[in-house]
Amino acid sequence: MTTIAGGTDTLTRDALTVLQPGFPGTTAPDWLLRRLGEGLASVGLFGRNITSPEQLAALTAQLRAERDDVLVAIDEEGGDVTRLDVRTGSSFPGNHALGAVDDVTLTLEVAAELGRRLAACGVNLNWAPSADVNSNPSNPVIGVRSFGADPALVARHTAAYVTGLQSAGVAACTKHFPGHGDTSVDSHHALPRIDADPAVLAERELAPFRAAIAAGTRAVMSAHILVPALDPDRPATLSRRILTDLLRGELGYRGLIVTDGMEMQAIAGTYGIERGSVLAVAAGADAICVGGGLADDETVRRLRDALVSAVRTGELPEERLADAAERVRALARWTAAASPGDGVGGRPDVGLVAARRALRPTGAERFTPLTEPPYVAALTPVANFAVGDETPWGVAAELSRRLPGTRTGSFAGEDAATAASAVLRAAGEHRIVAVVRDEHRHPWMTQALDTLLTARPDTVVVEMGLPQAPSRGALHIATHGAAHVCGRAAAEFLTGQ
Repeated sequence: MTTIAGGTDTLTRDALTVLQPGFPGTTAPDWLLRRLGEGLASVGLFGRNITSPEQLAALTAQLRAERDDVLVAIDEEGGDVTRLDVRTGSSFPGNHALGAVDDVTLTLEVAAELGRRLAACGVNLNWAPSADVNSNPSNPVIGVRSFGADPALVARHTAAYVTGLQSAGVAACTKHFPGHGDTSVDSHHALPRIDADPAVLAERELAPFRAAIAAGTRAVMSAHILVPALDPDRPATLSRRILTDLLRGELGYRGLIVTDGMEMQAIAGTYGIERGSVLAVAAGADAICVGGGLADDETVRRLRDALVSAVRTGELPEERLADAAERVRALARWTAAASPGDGVGGRPDVGLVAARRALRPTGAERFTPLTEPPYVAALTPVANFAVGDETPWGVAAELSRRLPGTRTGSFAGEDAATAASAVLRAAGEHRIVAVVRDEHRHPWMTQALDTLLTARPDTVVVEMGLPQAPSRGALHIATHGAAHVCGRAAAEFLTGQ
């Protein structure tokens, strides 16, 4: 083996190069900086790493002082899945709100503004957009992260999002290939399966990815899902048929292929992360994302050693690992050369503008704006892992700003009668604003609303998830997402502003 800078042989260096680990804390730990010197080329950031734009910029500068071409990735979809605004809620509506407006210029402008904010903080790879077609409204992990259920709509907005984000010099990573929208299982917890025939997959799931590739997406993220029509034996992340034959061969994609988090149970609970990482690279993946839950030097060492061992035993061709590492370096070169100044003109308020346009009120003609402080009852589901439970949502904070004295409570669980009774007691004579998220997936919410509306027909309902349940209440507002700006837009409407 040839020994190169840092005393690390080429094989070991390539094995480090294909890893995208996370780490704890708001400054880079010593082990991470050391690994960057040894060949690690990417890091992944999560909410735990961010407290402010200034702190994030200092963190990315610290990383670049060790390796100036490092890829700094983040899971910043906007909307419900935010890391930049993890403690306040996003300044941008998510995909479903943009799909509801269906203005591709607006989607491009939102993505460009989000990209500018990421670039200003030193982030150059965004694990977004989600190109999943939300064909199963009961999907527990996609939902409002999707532009919608129509493949053509999802395709045109995916392309616009990719174009806007990359105009700011931030590489887009379109996900979750070959499409996670028709699942009923969250791959954070188990291995989902999609039993659609090849013709349906080609017309529905693959259409947005074709559009993303045509738009020049610099990265694509694989899904931990089993699609028997494409490969009956292995999930997409580990499938050569899906990553190499389909994505590279049939669809002609030439950019970086990134795995979804390898610590997710769909892989970790079935293959283990070391074995899964070897199989993923052998199948055609170029970068191994790990760090949403596992974020330490021991994990990096284990994965590096697993890849090196697989090459030495002949299980993983050395040229495949070298090709993967070169694709990582190629993306790093693109981000270094990209000029944020090439993007469209800045619109700092575009997120709020989009959220306002996405509002869909029913019963507005009979509604008199609130002038007295209401009682806001948040009927709260368990947040999925991608969204997390750190990020606030709802309308209470924004209503409190406009109507001081507004009170609120959060009610969760399966006991609808108990929740409804507690809301009625807490509300007293105050007008009730009931805030829900994906009512159609939670029967207890429906039952609780039935009780509230029977007792208090003037109750206002704000749906901040998928608006699949029938509209009801004195006023029903669909925000198409739970971003902070969606809550603000709803509060403005409720108070006549």
